[in-house]
Amino acid sequence: MHAKLSVVALSVACALAACGQKEEPKPAGAPETVVRIGHVAPMTGPQAHLGKDNENAARLAIDELNAQGLSIGGTKVRFELLPEDDQADPKQGSIVAQKLVDAKVNGVVGHLNSGTTIPASKLYADAGIPQVSGSATNPKYTQQGFRTAFRVMANDVQQGRALGEFAARQGIRSVAVVDDRTAYGQGLADEFRKAAEAAGIQVVATEYTNDKATDFKAILTKIKSTKAELVFFGGMDAQGGPMARQMKELGIKAKFLGGDGVCTPEFMKLGGEAADGHYCSLPGMPLDKLAKGPEFRDKFEKKFNARIQLYAPYVYDAVMVIADSMKRANSVDPAVYLPEIGKTRYDGVTALIEFDSFGDLKGGAISIYQYQAGRLDYVETLGGGALNGAKAEVREAVAEVREAAHAVAGAAGAVGKEAVKAGADAVKAGAEAVKGAAEATKAAVEKK
Repeated sequence: MHAKLSVVALSVACALAACGQKEEPKPAGAPETVVRIGHVAPMTGPQAHLGKDNENAARLAIDELNAQGLSIGGTKVRFELLPEDDQADPKQGSIVAQKLVDAKVNGVVGHLNSGTTIPASKLYADAGIPQVSGSATNPKYTQQGFRTAFRVMANDVQQGRALGEFAARQGIRSVAVVDDRTAYGQGLADEFRKAAEAAGIQVVATEYTNDKATDFKAILTKIKSTKAELVFFGGMDAQGGPMARQMKELGIKAKFLGGDGVCTPEFMKLGGEAADGHYCSLPGMPLDKLAKGPEFRDKFEKKFNARIQLYAPYVYDAVMVIADSMKRANSVDPAVYLPEIGKTRYDGVTALIEFDSFGDLKGGAISIYQYQAGRLDYVETLGGGALNGAKAEVREAVAEVREAAHAVAGAAGAVGKEAVKAGADAVKAGAEAVKGAAEATKAAVEKK
């Protein structure tokens, strides 16, 4: 809808401004500044599929920025991605972080895991290099006081609270909690436990595993004896999928619930039929419900011939936030553009991105999904982001109507009746969109 309105307005404007005119060729040999963006994720090991997903998204953003032919600070800039593999290991994460610092990168996107992001963040902070994560959710990352640390998705406090509330609304009275002892898994499990207990759910078992394990029958046997109605897992899909399968093999009737780390196609692949009926969560809204979501999915899948695994839209937005801050600062120097990141108001794929004083995403929403027959079915969205998103949609629709109306008024004396009629139709369609968005806002308010 929004794209349709913009096209009409642009068409009218082009008729007046002779959009088809060719640009004058730029002189050869113009100076060029190379802007190096570091990206870190596990590219080997059990989480390599997620690391590749993130890296692909970063490459897509880099390619699109270069296609724009941007000039910053008076010179043309060319963005370059410097990818590194931290193997989801905190020690290796610090090693590659120092490597990027030594390379004098202009900014860093990552790391994927909280366990590698947190120790690496001090190295970037000491070097004054902005770091924007598209996937690390442990609250500690932004609570260390580093002015260089930002994230473009909801943190585990927001996600754990939403998951606890969801479990309570499902009528769950008892839960067994399992985590993989990583910064991500343990952090999410702790926040879920707080929310569940606050909602009156009894935690009848607490078990631990690690992010390399594949056999969970010992701890699941203990859990079975508790007759817990729900098994909550804080960890990633490489462990979550086999865990769900082994729950079914042991005859455990409890539902499985996890966070973003298990909300992937890989979880369903590893869990097989045993995945059906279980639940997971993802920060933000479903791509299909976002204005730019379907377009992002189409171009990602076309470019890489692969499905989006998990964090790709957030990593894409993280790169774009860095570039947007550079443009507003008119500088690619980390010391100069860093303050602009905190002032960000960027209309990304995943959200209208704004940061609080810690560097966390404001108003992060959490969406719940259910695994069904090899797909993730959307259930509902919890948190303030749903309301903010509805309000933003109203504002955007109103702006589009004004734009189309202005174009029609300006074109009336200069172009034919067909263009004016098309613009008028766009205004009418936009008005209907405003009405629909307003109804969505009302529904979000009532739900909240």
